[in-house]
Amino acid sequence: MAQVVEIKIPDIGDFQDVPVIEVLVSPGDTVEKETALIALETDKATMEIPSPQAGTVKMVTVKVGDKVSHGTSILTLEAVDQEAQTNASDTSVSEEKRPTAQINETPADPPPVKPELHTENNNKTSTEQSKPMGNIPRGDLHAEVVVLGAGPGGYTAAFRAADLGKKVIMIERYATLGGVCLNVGCIPSKALLHMAKVITEAGDAENHGIVFGKPKISLEKLRTWKESVVGKLTKGLKTLAKQRKVEILHGTGKFATPHMIQVETSEGKKSVSFDHCIIAAGSNVARIPGFPYDDPRIIDSTGALKLEKIPKHMLVIGGGIIGLEMATVYAALGSKISIVEFMDQLIPGADSDLIKPLYRRIKKRYEAIYLETRVTEIEARKSGLTVSFEGENAPAPQTYDCILMAVGRRPNGFNIGAESIGIQIDEKGFIQVDQQLRTSITHIFAIGDIIGSPMLAHKATHEGKLAAEIIAGHKVLFDARTIPSVAYTDPEVAWMGLTEHEAKKQEIEYEKASFPWAASGRAISMARDEGITQFILDKKTRRILGAGIVGINAGELIAETVLALEMGVDMEDISLTIHPHPTLSETVLFAAEMAEGTITDLYAPKNKT
Repeated sequence: MAQVVEIKIPDIGDFQDVPVIEVLVSPGDTVEKETALIALETDKATMEIPSPQAGTVKMVTVKVGDKVSHGTSILTLEAVDQEAQTNASDTSVSEEKRPTAQINETPADPPPVKPELHTENNNKTSTEQSKPMGNIPRGDLHAEVVVLGAGPGGYTAAFRAADLGKKVIMIERYATLGGVCLNVGCIPSKALLHMAKVITEAGDAENHGIVFGKPKISLEKLRTWKESVVGKLTKGLKTLAKQRKVEILHGTGKFATPHMIQVETSEGKKSVSFDHCIIAAGSNVARIPGFPYDDPRIIDSTGALKLEKIPKHMLVIGGGIIGLEMATVYAALGSKISIVEFMDQLIPGADSDLIKPLYRRIKKRYEAIYLETRVTEIEARKSGLTVSFEGENAPAPQTYDCILMAVGRRPNGFNIGAESIGIQIDEKGFIQVDQQLRTSITHIFAIGDIIGSPMLAHKATHEGKLAAEIIAGHKVLFDARTIPSVAYTDPEVAWMGLTEHEAKKQEIEYEKASFPWAASGRAISMARDEGITQFILDKKTRRILGAGIVGINAGELIAETVLALEMGVDMEDISLTIHPHPTLSETVLFAAEMAEGTITDLYAPKNKT
């Protein structure tokens, strides 16, 4: 008679809490005695747990990522009677009765690697990953690794995979490499922000006895300068791809099968097959429904970077990083700027302490800043764009020459045919991945904006390298403790780790240590002493939980705090690190000394001995 029995982890020696890296059976599978049920991986070896008897799997009670020890239940089995088991033990296991996971025609992709394996030898038990897959229908082109998208994450993934010996094809819809960031985002905006800084500093110098004439702005030359910066970098990427023998295919790609992408090129449709794929398809500009977007006076960040003209009055809808950076540029070029933000502060993701110095400075320079306010209607008229507002601080309808829409970005998850082949995507369009950046189809990876926030280029490049290394068989995974954020406004705002708001929300016992730049010799000598450097630290261990800096060059200064958090240092470590004087980097030291109570550049009532 058949009976339902519980299968548990047998004695596996001294190992405890061993991660499950693969579940080899599913409910309904028929297994024989000694058939592998799950796979575990310790810091020393990979082991499979065999079935102690034959039967049919009723229910699996563990999943990939669970940790198990001796005696942990893994599944229930409807076992055959003893006579049937005996007969089965005398007969070799037929392929037809083996679980599906064991009879794949192609080698199984390696399961996700858990954090405790991070430092293990990169080549250990990983050779199957680098073998070419068999029985894959070939397209017009074929590569071991296909990268969909050539932004910072995509080209980094492609170049790293090529360096590791893979044949790589990179698919890019635009005529140049670099994606949004390099062509119409990070790089051109920073070129314009640099010019804006020159104009602003020249104007501010009047307060210190140096008077320049009113700047004469040639938009044509400014555009040429910006485009030369972009061109230099895109040409450099093309050279790097050629040196690595990375093949570039320009066109719009969509998945046709789990091993094939159809690409619409200027020369017609081409099919590209692959062993592995890395999706780096990025994001697109978000829009608020119902506005007259066909009016050329309503622009997004891409349109703003074209510098077609300098409007007299510009409204920026969205007080986040993109909107404020573009506002910085246009204000310096002569536009009167108004900003409307739905939340109660600018850059809602940052702590309010960091935003206050920025708010105070731009409030004096901009025409208006409306917080807790939203736009309800935009009426396109010959005389301008008339905007109606709603909210506690909403003004009467106002008319503007130009409106910049900067309400965020949306992932391109639904634009590449990923859902049609079974890749898991959430309702917003973000592709779901594990710590090894694998999608629900294990030989397809995804990185960058398309897998979730923060939508930052430096996050994508880090993920791109990891994805390439995992495909090549390295035992690595995404395990960053923090990802820094920077707003290149004037002043800049940068932060990393936990914000004070997040620490409160998580009910963490923390302390905050802040150093005002009003006590920094370097900041005072630059006439820019509005800044602050602050730490969020664990109240008991004194270790860094987060940090924030507002002030000029904050984006350059935040990196030291990121390294400190990654290395687990405490306030004393930083306070005992000698920093050069006089520099803005000293403010990191001084903030740590504030936490320790050893500061001498300010009076701290509770000094420590």
